[in-house]
Amino acid sequence: LRDDPAEAQIVSHRVMLRAGLIKQQSAGIYAWLPLGLRVLNKIGQIVREEQNRAGAVEVLMPTLQSADLWRESGRY
Repeated sequence: LRDDPAEAQIVSHRVMLRAGLIKQQSAGIYAWLPLGLRVLNKIGQIVREEQNRAGAVEVLMPTLQSADLWRESGRY
């Protein structure tokens, strides 16, 4: 593992940087490196399998959403 990154304050953030899972591109912007992307995809696969087992349906929503949707669901 690499040296502790000084800018990372959260333990999981430091671990991901040190392990080479992610790389900082600029302030607040990170790229998934090959190993990190494999881990991310594997986690997604496990979640999908569990959702399928439970009869749930996966949806993909935009990052920015109208507050109306959140108000309607009582989560705003």
